[in-house]
Amino acid sequence: MKKIRVPFFVACLSAVLAMSSCSILPPAESPNIYVLPQSRSAQTESAESQLPWQLRVDTPEATGLLSGSGIVVMPEPGRITVYKDARWSDGAPLLLRERLIDAFLDTHRLPAVTSEDDSMRADFVLAGDLRAFQTEYRNGSPVVVVRFDAQLRRGGARDVLAARSFEVTATPSGVAVPQVVQAFGQACDQLSAQVVQWTLEQGQKAYKPR
Repeated sequence: MKKIRVPFFVACLSAVLAMSSCSILPPAESPNIYVLPQSRSAQTESAESQLPWQLRVDTPEATGLLSGSGIVVMPEPGRITVYKDARWSDGAPLLLRERLIDAFLDTHRLPAVTSEDDSMRADFVLAGDLRAFQTEYRNGSPVVVVRFDAQLRRGGARDVLAARSFEVTATPSGVAVPQVVQAFGQACDQLSAQVVQWTLEQGQKAYKPR
């Protein structure tokens, strides 16, 4: 039997077309990226109430799913997961750190509020652990839970001057992710207000002019 030779360019074209047909797949869906809603608890203080010390706010420590950017949900006790096709714009610990910094700045009571990303000297450091940043289903309804175990230290030292655990909850208006995100904003506002008040009180008690 006589063999039929296929021209080289025809063979290449056939291969390219075959590869193209194999790659015609539906594009992967990008996750919806959410930011914390803008704070609604901004408040100002008079110049007379300004304090003389500077504060650094460190990114809270976190483990497991809480350390990532997934929007964590507990659909039932003992089971933890994340909402499908949805995530935060940054990791949850960083979101909380930035919310706390904004809350301190909104008071206008401190001359400087920084993070560990800056090299500025600070009289005190606010650090701690993010223990909860999630939606929990209770009796069939979602509840946003944020818990922060705070520690206040003197700048450049490891000794803890004061420690306190803060936990707040907020009820979403529905079960959809955007409604849950709004509740996270409310919870973070409540927690930030409590942490700011406590930190300013404890810092002023411990402050020693140089």
